[in-house]
Amino acid sequence: MNIDSLERGIVIDHIKAGSAMWLYQVLNLDRMECCVAIIKNARSNKFGKKDIIKIDDMLDIDLDILGYIDPNITIAYIDEGKIIEKKRLVPPETLRNVIRCKNPRCITSVEEGIDHIFRLAAGPDGPHYRCGYCEQEDTGASERLIK
Repeated sequence: MNIDSLERGIVIDHIKAGSAMWLYQVLNLDRMECCVAIIKNARSNKFGKKDIIKIDDMLDIDLDILGYIDPNITIAYIDEGKIIEKKRLVPPETLRNVIRCKNPRCITSVEEGIDHIFRLAAGPDGPHYRCGYCEQEDTGASERLIK
């Protein structure tokens, strides 16, 4: 399969195979006027299979959401058909208004207008996020993403 190269835009690469449509919705790309190509199950030497999203415009993409979802994702910014910048994501130290706390007694569940803040913490099973108010651990459930 052949997909044309971009003259100007963004390529979101190394997405876990089968996740591109979900990311498309999380990033609100369905509301954009620009052309977006989703490539599913592309061959990858590193992962076996991967998804790719190509955006035919320079948009402000929330890298914190992508770093939280999958730090293996890479972002390439293209101008005049050439990569002008490539970013490798890392889990952000702090997430602000990306996910919701699942604790019903947390102040973010009771009071409106309070930022949902999570901080990266070390744990026996690797890094994870904890609510900045009540210390509730995030389980990574995608239904708590704030859109």
